[in-house]
Amino acid sequence: MTVTDIRAQFSDVLDDIEERSSVTERFVDKNLYRLYLATLWANVVLNPVDAGLEEADLELLHEYLNERIAIVLGDAADITECFRFVNSKAGELAMNEAQINQTHRELLLYFSSMILDPDGHRRWMEEQGNL
Repeated sequence: MTVTDIRAQFSDVLDDIEERSSVTERFVDKNLYRLYLATLWANVVLNPVDAGLEEADLELLHEYLNERIAIVLGDAADITECFRFVNSKAGELAMNEAQINQTHRELLLYFSSMILDPDGHRRWMEEQGNL
């Protein structure tokens, strides 16, 4: 898959996320936007085939998501920052406000652990007997 293919396949989804996060025509609820983007990434990584991707395409999608995130949240923002937010007190409050159910919350926190502390996550998984 090419960058052009990724853009064509995901631009409508990302437009929809931005629209669903909009408070007014000109303002986006950045906290809700972060939650949506983290959810999108987690779901695609869990099962790329369902999103019409192969595992090798994830890097291109990651780059495209980072481009789109920077437009909405600023140049310093990326998908990692979205997971950093999820793992914060503000993220916890945003998940409560968005009424995210426990399973969804656990998914986001699980991915936060993998992304923000991969070594610690790996050790925890080994302790659980999952690696």
